[in-house]
Amino acid sequence: MLVGVDFPAQEGRLHEYLDELEQLVSTAGAITRKRFTQKLPHPNPKTYLGTGKLEELVLWVKEHNVDMVVFDDELSPSQIRNLEQDMPDVKVLSRTHLILDIFARNAKTAQAKIQVELAQSVFLLPRLTRMWTHLSRQKGGIGLRGPGETEIETDRRALRNKISVLKEKLAHIEKTSRTQRASREGMYRVALVGYTNVGKSTIMNLLSKAEVLVENKLFATLDATVRKLVLPHPTDDLKTMPILLSDTVGFIRKLPTQLVESFKSTLAEALEADLLVHVVDISSPHFEEQMRSVKETLLAIGAGNKPELVVFNKIDAFRGAPEDFYVGQTGLTATQFEKSWIAKENTPAVFISATGKDNLDALKNGLTELLLKLRE
Repeated sequence: MLVGVDFPAQEGRLHEYLDELEQLVSTAGAITRKRFTQKLPHPNPKTYLGTGKLEELVLWVKEHNVDMVVFDDELSPSQIRNLEQDMPDVKVLSRTHLILDIFARNAKTAQAKIQVELAQSVFLLPRLTRMWTHLSRQKGGIGLRGPGETEIETDRRALRNKISVLKEKLAHIEKTSRTQRASREGMYRVALVGYTNVGKSTIMNLLSKAEVLVENKLFATLDATVRKLVLPHPTDDLKTMPILLSDTVGFIRKLPTQLVESFKSTLAEALEADLLVHVVDISSPHFEEQMRSVKETLLAIGAGNKPELVVFNKIDAFRGAPEDFYVGQTGLTATQFEKSWIAKENTPAVFISATGKDNLDALKNGLTELLLKLRE
């Protein structure tokens, strides 16, 4: 069951967010049975939903044997506690819970595992009271308050110590990574950035002949993969251009702060690159919103002003389609959009299909020309 509140700050985009939440649920291995939405000026501080809507939700969950309810926004410890009291046999999760779970499943390297564990620990710290209250409720509350409080403080201290140890380990790995990056000085460095599941890994494989995992799932890859590729010089046939290309973790709307902080070391590849290649899934009706989310995350890590090449991927999804096919929510046909983007934006752009291998020469030429300009 997916649950969302359509409040004014959402600007009428709740269904877009729930589409994405359903994709996250699918990636985590669950099946969505129904969506519950309510229009409110702001979420109810006690139960997220209004009283009547919550009663309707609880009834539907019982009647249809739903075992997990996922809320699109962050829930406070008291909200989770109250919701669990109303639905005692149901797992209550927030979007952040779900994303952390997917990251934990997909972490492969030591660095990714530590980053995820750190994000989980930071997320868990203020929620320990809820966990112990839940435990005491199961066992009965009489006589447990004192020991419970002591247990909570002990657990908090242990978790804070764990966070410190994880940060130290991450700092050690980052020091090694910085040394590796320093040894690459003198080479052109390019980082692929973009929303999750837009085709960055496919482009990485095409350009560098790497074997990076490609799956139609959110956050299939978490680690920054770096590969060397050699491209022909655009003006001198006797020269080549060696480039280090890195693939970074995908971004998403409402990306938990804990993850941005924990993954800053992975995103350092973007921070230290000469050029960012911003990959966009132009077949998505919400690609403009996705581009904004990527920009906001880049600004958050200090890479918002990097030189950028925009790569509109998946043109095979609309090339050759009828003239009345519009790109995203722009109101423009594919041809009109291509002309208008080039006319109105200062950021250079290329239009490709990574799976169909269309226009790859334009991408390679765009890369080399921009890199040469940056080094002038």
